[in-house]
Amino acid sequence: MKPYLERDGRKVLVCNCERTMEIDATALADALGCEPGSVHSNLCRTEIERFQAALGDEAPVLVACTQEAPLFREFAEELGSTTPLNFTNIREAAGWMKPQARSDRADLNAKMAALLATATVEVTPARERSISSGGVCLVYGAGQVALDAALKMSHRLSPSVLLSDPRGIVPPATGEVPIYTGRINRAAGSLGQFEVIVDGYAPMMPSSRAQAQFLMARDGASAQCDLILDLSGGTPLFTGAEKRSGYFRVDPNNPVAIADALFEIVEYVGEFEKPIYVDYDPDICAHGRSGQVGCNNCIDVCPAGAITDAGDIVAFDNGICAGCGNCSAVCPTGAASYDFPPRTDTIARLRTLVGTYAKAGGRAPAVLFHDETHGAEMISALARFGRGLPANVLPLAVYSSGTIGHDLVLAAFAAGAARVIVLADPNRPDDHAGLLPQRAVADAMLAGLGHGTGRIEIIDDADPDVVDAKLFAKSAHAAIKPQSFAALGNKREVARATIGALRETAPQKPELIALPQAAPYGRIQIDTEGCTLCLACVSVCPANALFDNPDKPQVRFQEQSCVQCGLCSKACPEKVITLDPRYNFTNTALEQVVLNEEEPFCCVRCGKPFGSAKTIRRISAQLAGKHSMFAEEGSENVIEMCEDCRVQAMAERADDPFRSGTRPRLVTTDDYLKARDEGIADDELSLEDFLKDS
Repeated sequence: MKPYLERDGRKVLVCNCERTMEIDATALADALGCEPGSVHSNLCRTEIERFQAALGDEAPVLVACTQEAPLFREFAEELGSTTPLNFTNIREAAGWMKPQARSDRADLNAKMAALLATATVEVTPARERSISSGGVCLVYGAGQVALDAALKMSHRLSPSVLLSDPRGIVPPATGEVPIYTGRINRAAGSLGQFEVIVDGYAPMMPSSRAQAQFLMARDGASAQCDLILDLSGGTPLFTGAEKRSGYFRVDPNNPVAIADALFEIVEYVGEFEKPIYVDYDPDICAHGRSGQVGCNNCIDVCPAGAITDAGDIVAFDNGICAGCGNCSAVCPTGAASYDFPPRTDTIARLRTLVGTYAKAGGRAPAVLFHDETHGAEMISALARFGRGLPANVLPLAVYSSGTIGHDLVLAAFAAGAARVIVLADPNRPDDHAGLLPQRAVADAMLAGLGHGTGRIEIIDDADPDVVDAKLFAKSAHAAIKPQSFAALGNKREVARATIGALRETAPQKPELIALPQAAPYGRIQIDTEGCTLCLACVSVCPANALFDNPDKPQVRFQEQSCVQCGLCSKACPEKVITLDPRYNFTNTALEQVVLNEEEPFCCVRCGKPFGSAKTIRRISAQLAGKHSMFAEEGSENVIEMCEDCRVQAMAERADDPFRSGTRPRLVTTDDYLKARDEGIADDELSLEDFLKDS
């Protein structure tokens, strides 16, 4: 038997961690579809040579242990190995679970196989941006606390002190740290590119003796820095302050916290690579058009303040973005798409996880989405001090639970899940603000397809005992029959493919499913009695769901493209458009349906069709005899003319405001001679004398 399993060209080393887990090597290999390999007991210590042997031929190596990953990496580096290494956790996630029934053991083996198979899925690396920090640090606070902090970091950084209250400080004997006074009016930026505007700014006088003396203060002073240590104890300088890279906000009355901050901040010097978490496509963004604001979802849920209004689109600041993924989850068009990793890779991992588990005989799989901090720590606590995760609960790590939208939830069910659970951090509710409305959309879809409700659960408790009780609560939901679908394109295209796949095997196959208000699918309705066919709605639609007709006054609508952004409703001057969220499975969703139309009105002068008859007649009736330009009899006909004839008709009117006066006749020498013959002296002549006979 080989000392490792082989799957998809990768060597998989499995260890039962000093026999604290029961692992059936043969069943595990069968579940993974490969030849059996040894299950080690002390791979990180007495059996380390087996790890060394696996590094021999450069084939990627997967080790089923995350606790000792640093040791394995260090050992490989000492050997000079360049073999790609990956690690996955089967111990806390599965092996340390205390079986509640005999059937749990079979499910646990299937679960371990699923976890190993998922770890072999290749994930596309995220793009990165380079950040440079020269160590220029602004220490902002009051009194001696701020000055002492700056002095302590001066051997590693280039600090300056901005004292919000300079009273009580002792001027240092040497000028190692520049000292100023003032209050920060506003701040912007992130690590390596902060800018602050300071009011009451003044540098300390070098002649300060017993107490600090400052020069004349001024407002609006600007300064740039790479780092900010905020010891002011006041309101944070930034939205989502704890997520702002390079900004350290510490309680000035907590010496331990200050020491921790100083220990960490001095490491922020040099070149850094930060992932670009979100890919943004402004071409399909539904934020606004022509000054009208439609979708504001991403701005509303961003806890870090990284997304701002930029006219008809939004602007993402990748330096500020902390990767919570809320924007991607709530974006109706897929313009904001999470890229850490891309959606297609997450769905590939999801399918592998559920599919391998089911193929190995696992029952009623429940997908547990969790983040890599709170979620991973909670799973570890449950395994070490409790019963562990239930045998059928399959954990899938994501960078942030806020990335989970209805598309991923429904993809889990299409892969064959019975339930979906999201383990959210209760201490960071802003990081998953979009979860509830996304769950509502997915719940409505599942209920409409006959799968019932209650399959999706969000657990945001801090107490492991409460989490344990919820995870082990009995569920009557059976696994949904898996159905393949193409996870290609943007979020909307993937979601539609998933929903279509779920319907194929659903107990019910409705043509329409009513959805909650937050849903990005649906139609619009127009009150044709009030509609004037001005086509303002067509001009602002960002999703190409509304169309006009060049041959006649008409509004057409394609339901599949509508994202329910509401721009059409806001732009409508008559306020006759309402949104109707729903999901339409029929072919009419693909067709352009006429919502309102009228016969065109023909110009009364040339017969050319223009405008709608209803609109022209209404305007004519409103203005005739009631407006100075249309007071004369027949003048209202101008409204019933096309644009060309209207100009001609206005030019022919006697009171044409654009017509100039009659050009006066030129005065010649003959006119003067004639006047002399009539006995009129030259200096007595006036303009009227020349015009009398003209």
